Amino acid sequence: MNGDLIRGIEDGMPSFSKGQRLLAAYICEHYERAAYLTAAKLGQLVGVSESTVVRFAIELGFEGYPEFQSALQKTVRSRLTSFQRMEVSNTLIGDGELPDKVLLSDMDKIRRTLEEIDRGAFAAAVDRIAEAKTIYIIGVRSSSALAGFLNYNFRMIFDNVRFIQTTSGSEMFEQIMPVGKGDVMIAISFPRYSKRIINAVEYARSREADVVALTDSKLSPIAAYADQLLIAHSDMASFVDSLVAPLSIINAMIVAVARKKQDEVSERLVALEEVWDRYDVYDKKGQ
Repeated sequence: MNGDLIRGIEDGMPSFSKGQRLLAAYICEHYERAAYLTAAKLGQLVGVSESTVVRFAIELGFEGYPEFQSALQKTVRSRLTSFQRMEVSNTLIGDGELPDKVLLSDMDKIRRTLEEIDRGAFAAAVDRIAEAKTIYIIGVRSSSALAGFLNYNFRMIFDNVRFIQTTSGSEMFEQIMPVGKGDVMIAISFPRYSKRIINAVEYARSREADVVALTDSKLSPIAAYADQLLIAHSDMASFVDSLVAPLSIINAMIVAVARKKQDEVSERLVALEEVWDRYDVYDKKGQ
């Protein structure tokens, strides 16, 4: 089921069996809670069997309940307000040693991202970036920190990088207007998704630019416009998302591109070191 899962469930209500309609009604009304319940617990709350819950997930087009639950959690994260996100994450994390729980959760996100990353898409993205006429990097709101980090490091490698920083849709289009064939747009977006970045990737595709999308799911609104889709897990840590896994993919991308352009990068870094030394940019007393 593509698009907004909740809306899809609502639309399919007339075709469901009696038990499935009970499930659908509960999920649509309490989606922020249902997304984190086991099949057995969800069935118990609604008054149907666990097998009915599993069959409901399959009826919706999923392989089983875990796939449905994962899709529901991703949909929920894009719908929740900041206050609701904090309430849900507090329930998930619970009490105890918060540093331990948060860091272990971050480790699990990186592990799952490593297991599921599309290595073919990653290699193709590196090739396109290395050959691009102009590289456009865009990330909005919390994702702008990731985009800024990527921009900082890519400027060590390329002269043709444009970091798109905007406070309005019109400013964004003024900056990306020249994008076209032979260019690459690297778009970074995690819940809650910004409409500005959706518009940007749609425009880039219409101009025949290559789009590398770094996001959290195939259900992400920018995924449909991606030539190369890179998925990183970013479950809620509080009212914001944990972005350690996407940052790891960005680190890998920087390393891979630098190795592909090794001779040019070496020359640029030598030249930069000379400039930094000449103008006393870095403190070397501790070295």
